[in-house]
Amino acid sequence: VREMERTQRSPQEVLRAAQRALAAASYRQPWGADADHHKTPEDVARSAAAGFTFFTIDPSAFVNNAADRLAPAELEAEIAGMEADGVLAKGWSREYLGRRFEVSARLTLEFTPERLDRAAVKYARALSHAAVMSDSIAKACAGRPFDVEVSIDETETVTNPLDHLFCGLELKRRGVPVTSLAPRFIGEFEKGIDYRGDLTAFEAQLREHVAVAKFCGPYKISIHSGSDKFSIYPAIGRACGGLMHVKTAGTSYLEALRVVARTTPALFAEIVEFSRGRFDSDRKSYHLSTTLAQVESLPRYAGPQDEARFLDEVAGRQLLHVTFGSVLTVGADARGRKFKDGILETLDRHAALHLELLDKHFTKHLALLRAG
Repeated sequence: VREMERTQRSPQEVLRAAQRALAAASYRQPWGADADHHKTPEDVARSAAAGFTFFTIDPSAFVNNAADRLAPAELEAEIAGMEADGVLAKGWSREYLGRRFEVSARLTLEFTPERLDRAAVKYARALSHAAVMSDSIAKACAGRPFDVEVSIDETETVTNPLDHLFCGLELKRRGVPVTSLAPRFIGEFEKGIDYRGDLTAFEAQLREHVAVAKFCGPYKISIHSGSDKFSIYPAIGRACGGLMHVKTAGTSYLEALRVVARTTPALFAEIVEFSRGRFDSDRKSYHLSTTLAQVESLPRYAGPQDEARFLDEVAGRQLLHVTFGSVLTVGADARGRKFKDGILETLDRHAALHLELLDKHFTKHLALLRAG
């Protein structure tokens, strides 16, 4: 939804464009369309009407990120409020306390009263909203097949295995038919660049999440902001097997700009300068470490010899990645022609190069996932 708003496109336009591209490529295998980060029933209705069949529920607005810092009395007050609101049923804790959950041969989990309360305070309202959204999806799809993903990755703190266990069991209890779930992993999943963090610790925790997903589902583990996270792809392949959903799409836009940089350098230089002026406002809804000072210190694009600076290194990639909506909707060159028209014309004129770069880009993603 966020990306469609930024590019001023409707669900119908996005899906029809995909259908036309598949038809032009004579593609006959199964395919699907993920209606991503839906927050309201209205979001669901629009995407379902267009023909989407996979829906990622984003209940982040209902996550209580302060839960891990609350005093015991504050936790009790929050729990009482959720019981009064019907978010938690009376006696709900009996399902969890005093039990040892043998998630796998190597992982047994057990809630303490405090740990359970913190998980409930953090996630229960979000899971209640996910159930409402799931009902909306079922009604909007009117009897046709659909898939549901629940995203709890856009939180301030890492999702530990006990948190995941609580969420998985609560979604099951609430009748949400989960195809996949996205935890918040350790490390940093910034837009447009590789994973930042301890690779060994990431794989160890991922294996625990996979075990919980098998215990509660089975359902897939979803890796959000998965584009270009090459260093952890083998680990994802090893740990998840077929129980994976890796979200990767956004950096294909950067490969399109790579075509522009190589073949129409004057246009690319104008896009860079426009993006530099939009960066501070456009970055606000994205997680990234590149600063405005770093962006402003980048040189002007002088030709293909500068390609790596803008399309392979961190600051340049994040500058161009997060400003895509502005470039494609309001950006224009010195003559007043929309950047979007110039980009599309360049891609049409150099279709073979565009295809070559995309093939290389996604082959790298898939090969590293399979390497595990």
